[in-house]
Amino acid sequence: MERMQTALGDQPVGVFDSGMGGVSVLREIRAQLPQEDVLYFGDTAHAPYGTKPPAEVMDRVRQVMALLMDRGVKAVVIACNTATSVAAATLRAELTLPIIGMEPALKPASQLRHGGRVLVMATPLTLRLPKFQALMARYGEGAQPLPCPGLMELVEEGELDGPEVEDYLARLLEPYLNASLDAVVLGCTHYVFLRPALRRMLPPETALLDGNAGTVRQLHRVLEQRGLLRATQCPGRVELYTSGDPDTVLPQMQRLLDLPDMDETAR
Repeated sequence: MERMQTALGDQPVGVFDSGMGGVSVLREIRAQLPQEDVLYFGDTAHAPYGTKPPAEVMDRVRQVMALLMDRGVKAVVIACNTATSVAAATLRAELTLPIIGMEPALKPASQLRHGGRVLVMATPLTLRLPKFQALMARYGEGAQPLPCPGLMELVEEGELDGPEVEDYLARLLEPYLNASLDAVVLGCTHYVFLRPALRRMLPPETALLDGNAGTVRQLHRVLEQRGLLRATQCPGRVELYTSGDPDTVLPQMQRLLDLPDMDETAR
């Protein structure tokens, strides 16, 4: 049994997203679990998920899961809030493979609220689904869901800090900047790459939160509980895959992976 667990521990962790946003979660895995091999799949050809019907998202998730499982992954991180909301519960009911999902960091944001407002930036579908509605019912006092159609696409196009993304964010946030704003939740993994631009626009006292670090801590706990942590001090390998044009997408993924730390408060 011990030899079998060791062999399983040497298998990669699978991570997937509708596109490049999940690279922000991959960065966090490298920070917290540097010894793990990771296989990342960005479903770029079918992005975005956040404006699609849930049945279509579920179909894409099943196809991506089949690809990852064919490559022998020992656990899967759904590095996408929308896909988590649509598919995580179903996958956990069907599979013994550990499935780690995302959720907007509304709970920690609620603990930072001091009478002001909490904005939750996310895709339209994430905000409509029952998982987020349940989160709002528990932790949503003073919270304002803020759908961001088109913002994920800007990140996919490499617009992280230029005039187009600044104009979008300025229009989105302008109604809220004159009121007390305690926290902004980044409810899409793509938005994590916009931290520098958001930090410049938001009041300095406004907390900026995402769920990446908590998700990877949960991955660590699950791997440890199941005896699946990779037993080595050697750095793990990262393999990047996409359903889109690899000549275009993979270099962009690599650039996002190699960015310097975008915000030292992220962890």
